[in-house]
Amino acid sequence: MTKKKKEDKKLKKRLLHKYRLVILNEDTFEEHVSFKLTRLNVFILFGFSTIAIIALTFFLIAYTPLREYIPGYPSTQLRKQATQLMFETDSLKRSFEINKKYYASIRKVLTGDSLAVDFNRDSIIDANEGQTPSIDVRSSRADSVLREKVAQEDRYNLFNPATAAVANTLFPPVKGTITEPYNIDTKHYAVDVAVVKDEPVKAAADGTVIFSEWTADTGYVIILEHAGNLISVYKHNATLNKEQGDLVKAGEVVATVGSTGTLSTGPHLHFELWSGGYPVNPTNYINFE
Repeated sequence: MTKKKKEDKKLKKRLLHKYRLVILNEDTFEEHVSFKLTRLNVFILFGFSTIAIIALTFFLIAYTPLREYIPGYPSTQLRKQATQLMFETDSLKRSFEINKKYYASIRKVLTGDSLAVDFNRDSIIDANEGQTPSIDVRSSRADSVLREKVAQEDRYNLFNPATAAVANTLFPPVKGTITEPYNIDTKHYAVDVAVVKDEPVKAAADGTVIFSEWTADTGYVIILEHAGNLISVYKHNATLNKEQGDLVKAGEVVATVGSTGTLSTGPHLHFELWSGGYPVNPTNYINFE
């Protein structure tokens, strides 16, 4: 018999040699449980137990919420929240870009770069991007004669029926002397009313604040949107009492008279009135004196 066969026989004998595992009472030495085992049985039992534990652990991690407590496994709820936040962030980014263009268009109106724009959010953005051609509001001589004739027949013809009701109830923002009147030829689409500094500036009608901010040329500016597509603009204020989005009532104080901005020459209110995207003469509807 070769040496290798002897070693194999010896190993087989060790693996199959029977042992007895006994559990005794330490005080009485009474035998409670006993097991007949071999080394091979122990190895097989240990191997199957290890495989069973690994399989059970895998299924617990892969198919139960317990995996969320294992480092490296993201929570399902967290994934849903991350997806929702991604969509909300994208929407906020788009809204920010739209508002940025909207404010840029309003600044064009305030600085006189745009003669007539529709204060609808989508339309005003298109105008800012150059998608809508600019409108020349200067009239020919024949058109001026016609306008004068129609104005004598119906003083409020520039307003549609919905706006006319608002125009008839406009509240004078301030009382004072008009130092520079409305003049479409010089592109002065407003009236400048000389008033004592810090005099309250009041809303011309019920509406919503769509712009309340500082500009370099016209200082503190506030713009109100009223019913019937009517816009009122108040420039060169000393302070602003309302913020964008606030709702105001006719006669409610929205600012105080000042002389802010590089274009101001003294305490006064620069007041503009726009209807349907076109400037109109405020003195046709408001008595400032």
